[in-house]
Amino acid sequence: MLLGIAYFPPISYFSLIAKGMVISSENTIPSVVYIEACENYQKQSWRNRCRILAADGPAYLNFPIVHEGSHELPITEIKVDYSTPWVLKTKRAIASAYESSAYFDYYKDDLFAILDSRPETLFELDLRIIRFFLDKTGIAADLRLTDTFQPSSGVDDYREVLHPKRPNTVLKDLGLEKPYFQVFARKYGFISDLSIMDLLFNEGPDSICFLKTF
Repeated sequence: MLLGIAYFPPISYFSLIAKGMVISSENTIPSVVYIEACENYQKQSWRNRCRILAADGPAYLNFPIVHEGSHELPITEIKVDYSTPWVLKTKRAIASAYESSAYFDYYKDDLFAILDSRPETLFELDLRIIRFFLDKTGIAADLRLTDTFQPSSGVDDYREVLHPKRPNTVLKDLGLEKPYFQVFARKYGFISDLSIMDLLFNEGPDSICFLKTF
């Protein structure tokens, strides 16, 4: 399976990773997932934005990058711009949206520590966040980085399938179109395929039951 790097990726992203994980009474076989590391940066993608459910409804969070010929640079060389206080604003936005969720207090310190560590590049920041959520949701995955860029490689290539501007049928195809508790669901109804943080903060250790059919 081939995925693009992503910032607080959507639930469908982790559902795809969980699909390849095999759990038996004897052991767990991790899914093998390749992360695209040789593409050029793409604007308005999940590379540096995510979607949460806040008190005012669904909202996007993003972070700025340093613009130095960004569109010609490999994704691994894109630097995060820390000249504005976006880390503090992001933490405040996440806290405002999820402080009343069941598991926010349990996970927030470790998660915010990643943001506070200020990784230099977009790729490093995103990868740390992905590994955090894999660990906390219980998904076993062998993440590997691509060493060359290849055009669309077929059925297991989801690099362009998961995109904020294009709807997808990933959760439907996996049989995972189902609701879970959301803090503001009474006000807005259930919102599907938000950032993985929405699922983890609301469902905690039970997140794996949503992400994978057993």
